[in-house]
Amino acid sequence: MLKIFTDVTYLDRRCVEEFDLSEDLLMEHAAMALARQVVALSSAEARLYIYCGPGNNGADGIALARLLSGQLPLSIILPITAQSQQAKKQLNRALKLGVVCTQTRENIAIKPTDIIVDCLFGSGLTRPLDATMIALITQLNSEHCHKISCDIPSGINAQGQLSPIAFNSDFTVTMGALKLALFSDIAKDYVGAIEVAYLGLPQSLYQANTRYYLLQDSDLKLPIRPAHDSHKGTYGHTAVIAGEKKGAAILSSLAAFSMGSGLVSIITNQDFELPLHIMHSNALPKNVKAIAVGMGLGRNFWHSAERRVQLIEILASTCLKLIDADLFYWPEISKYFVQPIVLTPHPKEFCALLKICKIADISVAELQGNRFHYVTEFSRQYPEVVVLLKGCNSIISYRENIYINNFGSAILSKGGSGDILAGLITALLAQGYSPLDAAINGSIILTKAAELCARKMNNYALKPQDLIDQLGNL
Repeated sequence: MLKIFTDVTYLDRRCVEEFDLSEDLLMEHAAMALARQVVALSSAEARLYIYCGPGNNGADGIALARLLSGQLPLSIILPITAQSQQAKKQLNRALKLGVVCTQTRENIAIKPTDIIVDCLFGSGLTRPLDATMIALITQLNSEHCHKISCDIPSGINAQGQLSPIAFNSDFTVTMGALKLALFSDIAKDYVGAIEVAYLGLPQSLYQANTRYYLLQDSDLKLPIRPAHDSHKGTYGHTAVIAGEKKGAAILSSLAAFSMGSGLVSIITNQDFELPLHIMHSNALPKNVKAIAVGMGLGRNFWHSAERRVQLIEILASTCLKLIDADLFYWPEISKYFVQPIVLTPHPKEFCALLKICKIADISVAELQGNRFHYVTEFSRQYPEVVVLLKGCNSIISYRENIYINNFGSAILSKGGSGDILAGLITALLAQGYSPLDAAINGSIILTKAAELCARKMNNYALKPQDLIDQLGNL
């Protein structure tokens, strides 16, 4: 896992106060990291355009121009006059070297080999962009060339929201440490590939404590079976509760079986055909280790006294549980959040849950603009619950610590993906994973299986069974 921070100002201050590094030295390392990215993209035909703002983000860009002066044709564009002390100092240095500096780009057509570096605002953006900046960024976004952002793409604020648009980057070189703003769902289409620029200290010294973490490939712990002396009961019995839409339960059960659960049962009073390796039961078997409930359940179950009693018995059981989908609309669901449990809502379902729990009554758009805030508020109220809020950057929250899976992609935007995820997590619970570890690993497994699928097909063509077929290839 990598640490993520909401703000690194205090980390920079520590560099100066505790380790005697100057602001100048930090900026030099920032500019060198940008320069390495520019050089990696440049060719003999490349021209570099560095758009610099009035503050220290602009100063980074001006320092970049000084470092690369004479190596390739370049220009500094200053649509706003340099204002910070560092921006003025760096501009003075660049001008003494003869670096071209203009207020607007000269009338030269951008070529695909050219490079635009966005150093307009970065993390210094504290208010919405004005009309002039909106027009400029819109123009830059229309250009077909290499695009790099310094720290944070200009137009994305500290909450990861658009203000109201942002520079569309291929690469973001972020300074010192990862920032939370880079990992909102909204920001994902703008940040491109993210690289951290080290500022003259080992990360172990630069970075402090945090409660935000970025998941990596190395965090995946598959349920590989090291012992030969075992049997099906060794690997847990998973129960999937079927409802009105039986396909959801079948997909979850298939995923659970392929993810290593020794036994999988679908619990239903309905009579429908099941795969040969999936068992059927009218009641919860005694040896069940973990239960998945909610997928395809339907929202009318609480009007049936018999089904309501059965559901209450299931939720009150001592088994580990995953709750999904239609159960997030049940007014009584919050009373079961005093036990270790995994919740896997998508944004609309989480809005319903927030309202039932009297945390907030908000729209999906409001949630998406403040995902980290509302997930944290929920975790404060229900510290025993693990929440996995789905999205292209899924958030997993437990006791106010937040883990972000940014491996998600549009290929998973299909019906059934969430049912597969529910089966994966519940199978891991049945095999002894803690609720947090099951949610983290199940989330990574789903997205990595999707990556394998994406290598073989266009991203609109995924079927749920394709994901299941890739589980053994991770």
